[in-house]
Amino acid sequence: MHTRFKALAGALLCAGLITPAHANPELEALRAEIAQMKRQYEARLKELEERLKAAEGQAAVPPAAGATPQAGADRLGALSSGSAFNPQISVIFDGVYYRDNKRGEGPHLYEHLDGINHSHGHAHAHGIERGFNLRSTELVFAATVDPWFDAQLMLTVDAHGGVELEQAYFDTRSLPAGLKLRGGKFLSGIGYLNDKHPHEWDFVDQNLPYRTLLGEHGLKDTGLQLTWRPKTGRLYTLLGVETLQGQDQPYASAGLTVPAVRADGLPTAAGNGGTLDGQKAGPRLWTAFAKLAPSLGDHHALQLGAWGGWASQHQEVHDHSDENPGVACGLPGGKCLHALQGKSRLWGLNAVYKFDAAGAYGAGDLALMAEYLHEVKDLKIAFHERPTVPVGAKRRFTQDGFYVQGVYGLAPRWQLGLRYDVTGLTNRVDGPAGRLRSWDDSSRWTLALTHHFSEFSRLRLQASRARLAVDGQRERPNELWIQYQHSLGAHGAHKF
Repeated sequence: MHTRFKALAGALLCAGLITPAHANPELEALRAEIAQMKRQYEARLKELEERLKAAEGQAAVPPAAGATPQAGADRLGALSSGSAFNPQISVIFDGVYYRDNKRGEGPHLYEHLDGINHSHGHAHAHGIERGFNLRSTELVFAATVDPWFDAQLMLTVDAHGGVELEQAYFDTRSLPAGLKLRGGKFLSGIGYLNDKHPHEWDFVDQNLPYRTLLGEHGLKDTGLQLTWRPKTGRLYTLLGVETLQGQDQPYASAGLTVPAVRADGLPTAAGNGGTLDGQKAGPRLWTAFAKLAPSLGDHHALQLGAWGGWASQHQEVHDHSDENPGVACGLPGGKCLHALQGKSRLWGLNAVYKFDAAGAYGAGDLALMAEYLHEVKDLKIAFHERPTVPVGAKRRFTQDGFYVQGVYGLAPRWQLGLRYDVTGLTNRVDGPAGRLRSWDDSSRWTLALTHHFSEFSRLRLQASRARLAVDGQRERPNELWIQYQHSLGAHGAHKF
């Protein structure tokens, strides 16, 4: 390549010497451009030669006395956490301006939707208020540890400086037969959106079935994940299983306590006394998933998925004290509460279609996706404030939901998204004698317009109109969001 470059430059320079410069001004400009390219090429070549010499010098240094060289280190020595380019560090921050027609109570309403995972006074407040908000900032550290492992650490920092560990896990690099093992704390591979971070969403907020059945940030837990990619020709296949500790809310939890029950487990002045079982040894949660993607050509892609999850120990404490002000249930401190425990299961289906229009910066691209989630909890009463409800009485809680959304590239760097999501099409509690209680569903329409300045920054305008079931009443919040997101530093490519 170097020889061909010199020959081409020489020929052009010779042509320039033969032809008088004043006779062809364009040739003089071309001569100057060729000379500049030559200088840049030689400088780049010199830099690469110096880096090669430095790398050869480091490789020639013998190991310290007593050190044992690792197998494969001679061919993959540069692939280690000591590399000058590791770890990759990125910072992603997310700010929003928020308004609604509920005096800023819109986000609070979503925490109290009627259903089997009603917050019961345990809502996880995200601190969104009218006006300007800085949501959690993500700090990501990713590196190749050695020839056998990759690792990633993600921390989030809230607007007040509070730090939370979001994910910390390793991935194997060299298992045979298409196998891969992940271990640590991570987002589960179930569904399509579950392992997507907020900066990968096409909308400002999470869809309703995920919020009510998996939690605002999806199913995330500590454990192991094993995936297998068999060789199936033109049909992409990914199969996975996970064994998790089972501490994630609201799907699986264990080790809760009933604060109003006496330590000796005896009945209080009112209600039926009892205690929750002690926490079982983990793992207490298992999942399995399958994702299939047939080959549809260069511009079309389709992925179909199915998954299931099973929790061997699920416990809930429902505190109704705030919902019944002034009502004395006869418990210490005037508490009104009951507790349940048992098992739970959850399953879902998902489909994603994407069309690449080959337009500049996403113009004409189309992405359609839909997911359905269904949860059942088979529980027994462990404690109840009412003496008429016997300890051990069976309860079956059932709820489902789905979302459908589409995103279209209106123009280069511009996207328009439309989403319809609903939770609680089935939304009830059953006992041995039949249905005990049911709730209405909650639904919402959302429209979002996004401008991608680059791969690292975007601005989004979003409006939504919802019809929510909250404490037996209908609430109709209209919400407006303006969101900005910026990504600093190296960041890996997003999944399909």
